[in-house]
Amino acid sequence: MDLLIKNGRLIDPGQKIDDTLDILVQNGLIKEIGKGLAAPAGAETVDASGTYVVPGLIDMHVHLRDPGLEYKEDIVSGTKAAVAGGFTSICCMPNTKPVIDNKTVASYIINKAKAEGSCNVFPVGSITYGLSGDRMSEMGELKESGCVAVSDDGKPVNNSELMMRALQYAAGIGIMVISHAEEIELVGEGVMNEGFTSTELGLKGIPRVAEDIATSRETLLAEYTGAPIHIAHVSTKGSVRIIREAKGRGVRVTCETAPHYFTLTDDAVRGYNTNAKMNPPLREADDVASIKEGLKDGTIDAIATDHAPHHLDEKDVEFNVAMNGIIGLETSLSLSLGLVEEGVLTLNQLIEKMSSNPSNILGLNRGSLKVGAVADITLIDPKFEWIVEADKLSSKSKNSPWLGQKLKGGAAATIVGGKLVYKR
Repeated sequence: MDLLIKNGRLIDPGQKIDDTLDILVQNGLIKEIGKGLAAPAGAETVDASGTYVVPGLIDMHVHLRDPGLEYKEDIVSGTKAAVAGGFTSICCMPNTKPVIDNKTVASYIINKAKAEGSCNVFPVGSITYGLSGDRMSEMGELKESGCVAVSDDGKPVNNSELMMRALQYAAGIGIMVISHAEEIELVGEGVMNEGFTSTELGLKGIPRVAEDIATSRETLLAEYTGAPIHIAHVSTKGSVRIIREAKGRGVRVTCETAPHYFTLTDDAVRGYNTNAKMNPPLREADDVASIKEGLKDGTIDAIATDHAPHHLDEKDVEFNVAMNGIIGLETSLSLSLGLVEEGVLTLNQLIEKMSSNPSNILGLNRGSLKVGAVADITLIDPKFEWIVEADKLSSKSKNSPWLGQKLKGGAAATIVGGKLVYKR
């Protein structure tokens, strides 16, 4: 299908474009950008008036639960949620059953996504076999099979020597290591952030320093080896400071945060709300302020969702035993646009953090509207207002702390490889 997208505000930070322009898409690629373009015979015209036309959004941290945990989410439902949220590409984490620690599982995900998915799916392989933390996976095989990074996300790699060797090996073959930065001994039986609210609620707390110590170790290992490392789901003011200082020394470190870490505090747990239980946990107001400052000054490179679907039966239980995690694919764009409203980020900076930076970090060859590029395009309606309703979400799971709330802004249309896969 050929497409002509007309009258939209085209924003491409990589090309320093911010102007009202048309885009012609042919054979799945961007053919031409300009003013007053004419539609070729048989092309579908999309009127993008009132929208931002941007490189397709990329979520570098998603749990699709497929294979093995499809009752929570699967590739079909997860990618439908992704395109409804404006994402044209997502990277799925390896804590599936079985774990993405071999070519067979990685190939299954890639093939199923191509056959049944609505967007691009890039698997992330595990650093260690079975996420065991004690034996390094065959990273070369994982890369050859299509994995774009390795991570034991959901679990930290406690063994510092193993993590150092993983960084060295991964750098040698050109694949990114994504760290789940957490000092597990300090977490103990904690279920939320350690602070005033945890004390008041009588819940065991997780101290900020559990993340800070692990973040410090990772940056020191990256500095020692000269290898790049990416820190997932940054949530504390300490981690922001550590990463900022490491970047200042020339350490090859990048990082991400998630919308819940710049919009919510641990006060959201009041009422023992299990939809506010996640790992790392929601922190305090000064952490939120530091996350926003880190986004503003470039310390934090990317915004990812850490989309973590769980069945109602795993959330509608006592807080201590509820599973960690929330869904985020369909709310991320709206919440992130709030950073522009607040003046934390410019619109160009937001698109960098949600598209071009994730692509560059992982080498995805996406995140651009250059002529000749794959036509992954998101149309954003900044004025669209909507209420988060469980029965209208595409995800199988409904574990969102924003249920019943009104949000502003969202995807008007999502185009993947030149194909219009979602239109509101």
